[in-house]
Amino acid sequence: MSEQTIADRARGALMGAFIGDALALGPHWYYDLDEMRRRYGEWVDDYTTPRADHYHAGLAAGDASQAGLLLAMTAESLVACNGYDESDFCRRLDEDLFPHLDGSPMSGPGGYTSQSIRECWRKRFEQGLPWGRCGGSADTTEAIERGIALAVRYARDPRQLAISTTRNTVLTQSDESVVAMTVAFCSVLGLLVAGVPFDAEISGRLMTMCKDGRLPFHTVTSGTAMTAPAGAEKARIGSFASPDALLTPSFVARAAADPSIRIEPAWKVSLVYGMPCAIYHQLPAAYYLAARFHDDFESAVLHAVNGGGQNLARAMLTGALAGAQVGLGGIPRRFIDGLADSRARLELCGRLAAQA
Repeated sequence: MSEQTIADRARGALMGAFIGDALALGPHWYYDLDEMRRRYGEWVDDYTTPRADHYHAGLAAGDASQAGLLLAMTAESLVACNGYDESDFCRRLDEDLFPHLDGSPMSGPGGYTSQSIRECWRKRFEQGLPWGRCGGSADTTEAIERGIALAVRYARDPRQLAISTTRNTVLTQSDESVVAMTVAFCSVLGLLVAGVPFDAEISGRLMTMCKDGRLPFHTVTSGTAMTAPAGAEKARIGSFASPDALLTPSFVARAAADPSIRIEPAWKVSLVYGMPCAIYHQLPAAYYLAARFHDDFESAVLHAVNGGGQNLARAMLTGALAGAQVGLGGIPRRFIDGLADSRARLELCGRLAAQA
């Protein structure tokens, strides 16, 4: 794998996430698919302007939601500090985001503030709690959305990727299962940036990293998968309780490649795995679309958008996974050109990819 190819995949992953976020801005959170189609047509295939009576009102086609802004903030911190510096990241939240929030959902930069950020803001600003005590119980994907930048930065250092992602996640979300699934997704993305294919073998690679200590997941089996345990059980100190979050990608990839298992049209993945915001609905859908359309960024991200519900998170996560596989060169130019601040986004992607 050449350095240029790794850099291209890194740029593709980050830019893919920015594009997925912006593509879903208009048709975000329509759980009535008939209403979404009436407003945006039978197939959303480009950036759209949010309606005045819906989420993100006042923003324009191609703009970023708050998730996209937080991803950019994370990437900018990584670039400025040449790696994850928690004090710098927290300072940016304190100075650049939190002063613009009031604790309500339908406010703040990007037109909507998610549950985990609202809970963190209340603990930090209203209660005056220090960082490290501001994480809440939200079971959503907000930490993954900004963790995409960490996965790109540490694609060739899985251990540091896991450590940094864990530390960044618990700043706003404290549920161990959510943290584990967040680290698992970012670990998958890191492998894709490094050039590993998204197929049924990817979980075996992740389990190997658990066995040699690079990923902090507790295992009792021998080998790389589900064979019987051998020898004494190691202490779980500092590790997640179960490695199951690492097994989901292979099961989903196997289903996506099985000709006897078809979700048609593919946007109905949102109906199969669920349209809501919770992380356990979002990850299987994103994994499926990225594995099925591993060489077709446009199909992957547009099916994520057209499934409705929490399609912004679904498209952002799918965009990162698909972008990592096709590289920046595999992303249609119209998606890059139509993105707000596209030149600045491309420059940021290039600078972070250079560090990776």
